[in-house]
Amino acid sequence: MSPISAARTRGRPGGSSGAELLAVARQVFLASGYAGATMDAVASGAKISKQTLYRHYPSKDVLYAAVVRDWVDQGHDRMRPHVQALLDAPGLAEGLVRLARVMQAGILSPPVLQMRKLVANEAERFPEVAADYLERSWNRNQHMLAEALRELGDRGELRVADADGAAVAAEQLTWLAIAAPLNRLTLQGGRTVGGGRDGGELEAVAAEAVATFLGRFGAGE
Repeated sequence: MSPISAARTRGRPGGSSGAELLAVARQVFLASGYAGATMDAVASGAKISKQTLYRHYPSKDVLYAAVVRDWVDQGHDRMRPHVQALLDAPGLAEGLVRLARVMQAGILSPPVLQMRKLVANEAERFPEVAADYLERSWNRNQHMLAEALRELGDRGELRVADADGAAVAAEQLTWLAIAAPLNRLTLQGGRTVGGGRDGGELEAVAAEAVATFLGRFGAGE
């Protein structure tokens, strides 16, 4: 019997464990920040004893690192089918717009914005956690996108000659699609873009992003 199962038998039944426990802890960190979060609040929210929590996560530092790592692991392969859809799209511009909208939906979503803010706020205190988040989340997805753009270049659909060019192209496409709304959301505390006109406004941003991108990297230009 696991320690958490044993604790349930002896004490509070039905408490959270594993991914559920980390989800509870994540909400505590997001609501209170690292400094304001307490192990007591996490244990209470998870309906387990503080002793049980400390057996699995000996300190708040360890728990915070586990929360961020779990969040990254959850999103590990979410971009892959969308990148493959770009490669399979019958029309390049349409496929790029669809991918731009997917990136907007992911990067600009409240949960992702909240986690980015938490990790950024604690980057000086936990540089290794922030570096791991950057490498296995952002950098990994950018590399995946760059590989797809390189393949499109090999097909003659884009002017992308090598891996370095593909990396630049991936970065350009991403920031063209998300920079303005991300800046606005960040400075407005996560409130909606354009006062509730998010869908239409973001579609227009995505379309303009792809038009600009193809002006630079499109094979027909």
